[in-house]
Amino acid sequence: MRSTERASVLPFAILLLSALSAAQAGNAGEQFKNIRAKMRAARTAGDWRANLTAAQEHKAFLNESANSLLEVSRAQVHLGDFEGALKEIEHFAQMGQSIDLLASSSDFAPLVKSPNFAKVQTLLNENQKPVSRASTAFQLADSNLLSEDIDYDPGSHRFFVTSVREKKIITVVAGGTAADFAKAPDNWPMLAVKVDRQHGRLWATEVAMQGFEIVDKSDWGKSAVLCYDLHSGKLLRRVEGPHGSALGDMTLMQNGDVIVSDGSGGGVYRLTATGGELERIDNGDFISPQTAAMHPDGKHIFVPDYLRGIGVLDPATKQVRWLSTEQKFALSGIDGLSFDRGKLIAVQNGTSPERVVIFTLDATLSKIDSETVIERSTESLGDPTHGVVIGSDFFYIANSGWDITEDNGNLKAGAKPSSPRIMKAPLVSAQHD
Repeated sequence: MRSTERASVLPFAILLLSALSAAQAGNAGEQFKNIRAKMRAARTAGDWRANLTAAQEHKAFLNESANSLLEVSRAQVHLGDFEGALKEIEHFAQMGQSIDLLASSSDFAPLVKSPNFAKVQTLLNENQKPVSRASTAFQLADSNLLSEDIDYDPGSHRFFVTSVREKKIITVVAGGTAADFAKAPDNWPMLAVKVDRQHGRLWATEVAMQGFEIVDKSDWGKSAVLCYDLHSGKLLRRVEGPHGSALGDMTLMQNGDVIVSDGSGGGVYRLTATGGELERIDNGDFISPQTAAMHPDGKHIFVPDYLRGIGVLDPATKQVRWLSTEQKFALSGIDGLSFDRGKLIAVQNGTSPERVVIFTLDATLSKIDSETVIERSTESLGDPTHGVVIGSDFFYIANSGWDITEDNGNLKAGAKPSSPRIMKAPLVSAQHD
């Protein structure tokens, strides 16, 4: 689950501002807010030396995320360091990102006269070109779903898809035939979904999303983890999250325990397969954690933070180690993350352009060796969300409808929703291309 406040590149929107204002002092959300305040104050005062210092702190805190490079670049332009500014933008481009610099901010106008500007602009333009290694598996007939998450039950050959706007889980079989599986018990948007075939369970979350007009205002800030019987759809258990949380993303441990991420409050929680209470397993290092993926050792968890990149969390110690961008991999803006045979497959709706990408890890699974883009800048992609690995293929939601949805959950003026697509990409051939 991403916030409906999308991270614009420049000026950089402060994601989840209302949630961060109530964050505990010292956690990542509060630190991020304070760094942003320093940058803003220095910019307002015209103190670009102080702004650069804060921008460099911001860059380090966000683990050299792509967007953080642009903040450093802007300060360098104002200080007359055009070569340094272009170097930061070149690294941004090397991460597969693109931006219309002059349209984003007039601050970059002086760079146009630099002899190296054309070279960097060419790299930025290249990153906008369409890439497609996927095909449409099927389309969902209901264009009003605002589909969010997807999983698959190999026993019944059913896909499970959650709907934010219609507040339900649907099943889909080959050919795209859909049926309702369960309605949200509290009439809140349905977000995460995971199949536990071994125990005959289907786990899901419902979130009373802050500001959504389709949710009673008195419920805003509430969310719950739900457990259903996989076969009958009967609700077996409901565990409510901390007040103010948005438990929008989920993965399962090998023993059936549930890992849920709070994209608003920054927490990562575990719910034992038979438990009734959520246990926080992080130490406040995440700003907006999204869909996690289990490490094959069964002890660590790959947790994507929408702003800070991919962290490797050890629940036993609550410590996080961040994967390096190596100044060439964009690791922020990830909504859905999956692990498969030494690869992390990421659905990135917070990058520019939005994309689905494979990050191939080294033999120790501690470093990214390479990336392969599955899809970007195509007519079919729209706003992608989550995916699931089935055999040697990756199935993911494209054209979800989030891009035509306002922060209050309503359709943008004049927008006409179209059918969401489930795309299919072969992982093996993509890896070797």
